Amino acid sequence: MIPNDIKITPELVKEHGLKPDEYQRILDLIGREPTLTELGIFSAMWNEHCSYKSSKKWLKQLPTKGERVLIGPGENAGVVDIGDGQAVVFKMESHNHPSYIEPYQGATTGVGGILRDVFTMGARPIAAMNALRFGEPTHPKTHHVVSGVVAGVGGYGNSFGVPTVGGEVNFHRRYNGNCLVNAFAAGLLKSDEIFLSEAKGVGMPVVYLGSKTGRDGMGGATMASAEFDENSAEKRPTVQVGDPFAEKLLLEASLELMASGAVIAIQDMGAAGLTCSAVEMGAKGNLGLELNLDMVPTREPNMTAYEMMLSESQERMLMVLHPHLEEQAEAIFRKWGLDFAIVGYTTDTLRFVVKHHGEVMADLPIKELGDQAPEYDRPWVEPAKQPVLDVADVPAPANYAKALLDLLGSPNLSSRRWVWEQYDHLIQGNTVQRPGGDAAVVRVERPNGGTAKGLGFTCDVTPRYVEADPYEGGKQAIAESWRNLSAVGALPIAVTDNLNFGNPERPEIMGQFVMALKGIGEACLALDMPIVSGNVSLYNETNGEAILPTPAIGAVGLMDDVEKTVGVAFANSEDVILLVGETTGWMGQSSYLYELYGREEGAPPPVDLALEKKTGDFVRDCVIAGRVTAAHDLSDGGLLVALAEMAMAGGKGARLLLPETEVPLHAFLFGEDQARYVLTASPIEASRLIVDAAMAGVAATAIGAVGGSELVIPGHLTVAVADLRERHESWMPSYMSAA
Repeated sequence: MIPNDIKITPELVKEHGLKPDEYQRILDLIGREPTLTELGIFSAMWNEHCSYKSSKKWLKQLPTKGERVLIGPGENAGVVDIGDGQAVVFKMESHNHPSYIEPYQGATTGVGGILRDVFTMGARPIAAMNALRFGEPTHPKTHHVVSGVVAGVGGYGNSFGVPTVGGEVNFHRRYNGNCLVNAFAAGLLKSDEIFLSEAKGVGMPVVYLGSKTGRDGMGGATMASAEFDENSAEKRPTVQVGDPFAEKLLLEASLELMASGAVIAIQDMGAAGLTCSAVEMGAKGNLGLELNLDMVPTREPNMTAYEMMLSESQERMLMVLHPHLEEQAEAIFRKWGLDFAIVGYTTDTLRFVVKHHGEVMADLPIKELGDQAPEYDRPWVEPAKQPVLDVADVPAPANYAKALLDLLGSPNLSSRRWVWEQYDHLIQGNTVQRPGGDAAVVRVERPNGGTAKGLGFTCDVTPRYVEADPYEGGKQAIAESWRNLSAVGALPIAVTDNLNFGNPERPEIMGQFVMALKGIGEACLALDMPIVSGNVSLYNETNGEAILPTPAIGAVGLMDDVEKTVGVAFANSEDVILLVGETTGWMGQSSYLYELYGREEGAPPPVDLALEKKTGDFVRDCVIAGRVTAAHDLSDGGLLVALAEMAMAGGKGARLLLPETEVPLHAFLFGEDQARYVLTASPIEASRLIVDAAMAGVAATAIGAVGGSELVIPGHLTVAVADLRERHESWMPSYMSAA
């Protein structure tokens, strides 16, 4: 019997994010009242962020296996084979609540956490991305949050030394009280040198590595599992403080230690800190674990067991080491100026025992801490679908040039240069395709020399689509990621996801989640893009208003020869412009409707997955064969916005001769039909491509030629490329420089 240190009241249980029936489950499990430390451990392990208790049932239905998949969901990150004895390791994770409360530190620690997930597997990080969602620009807090988050992402990634190569930035009023900061990282390792978190062996030393433990980040995972209210600012102490220079040292020391052969198991101390890492390592290995907190390096005096177990201080790892290599391991970490402390041992008891000052502060069944976490089958209702919008209900612009300029200068379609120029996207010297195109491409040297491979990276989702129809919106997020990678010549090989939704206890929100996952799963199967890692972030709402459902997709593609990639820029005058794919002029939920008229109406464009695959395969083959000079997928803003982006990127205009069609001109130019691309090729090659496309069952039509300094549609639009660029580049700097 453990003597209790404090009376556990219903109020205290509620403060720990546990419901009365969940607390009763704890009492039944351990047969007594828990200590405060034990209550904290349960709250950490059983909150939404760590246990996935509302989402686990549906996550099990996602496709997670494939020929290339070496490690799927359940570890720190997913691992996918890319040939030549090499593998890519990647994951995406949220830091939403902390970034709204304390934008700079919330974003930095989001980046730091995802980088640790990658190098904990034994990989050296080679690329980072981020998907950022902010409130409407006029909201009083948006400017502050944008400024802090962007500075935090850049400050950590740049200092750590990983290129930030891509991402998304979007604005919508539904994020006014709850921004989204989704961080992605990828790394490389040898496919036969993957490190896992499963502890093995009895009596093996459990070693604490990295920075000291402080009181920052207390209860962070529990805070991330609750919605916001008017008192959210009081949660500032739950935001961790990051140190990218310490993390860089931790990376180098960890990789050196792994190479020494001393490591049996390794786990990042992320959400719920020492608690989650220790429990997961022991439970996965069917072992018990005993910790002596007197040995934990702390940076603040008189820390309690409760504080040490729940602290989310950054840049920390937990490892199980081979006993005979302890001294060698310690020497490596001391060399890098990092703490190294044996804080416990593995046991055969299947108990999680925590001691402090000679007293037992916790003694709990280790498997049940994770395995017996509540798992809910929450009630859900399928969201009502919006009707298909009749194009007759969408006004044509009085002036096409003005409409295009207004779209390019809108908050959501304007250039993100102000953002990505704060990130070092060239460090390590392997970035081939920079931010601003369809997907980033990073060079990967083969271990035995020869032609360098390429890895493509992209982030995508259109939350307005998901809100209007979660099933089609989920499919579209995968399909657009597929298009982005195909357009640069990369074969899409796998996906990580970051599923951001509101309160799952509301049936309509749970319905959004269920239907979005149904669409995502079907698309991943059809396009052979298994999901190998990911994160669920629920309770993203403030005072009862949820964010737009935002299942962000991070996708990775592979190129056999990185030199074969092409970008979006118009390359040569006289090149023929080809529109690939069918155009019906779908205007529902379009950027044209939203940005120019403030309307969020209609069903989103339907996604034909078989057509996506056929069209994407054709485009990718053309890129790899060197038959095209530029490629761009069509998404937000439709055909005319894509052509303007290609013109601005290449500094060249184009003259368009549009095909005869029954589709109204504004719908043809601004509609957002799926499975479409723009390609450019020499006149001779373009003729051949049209024939080959027809034989492949893919629509392809010549719609103009590159040349001059203006974008011209005779009789409808003439606008200088310089004017397009000026308008496109001006919104973000103007907004961010405003007081």
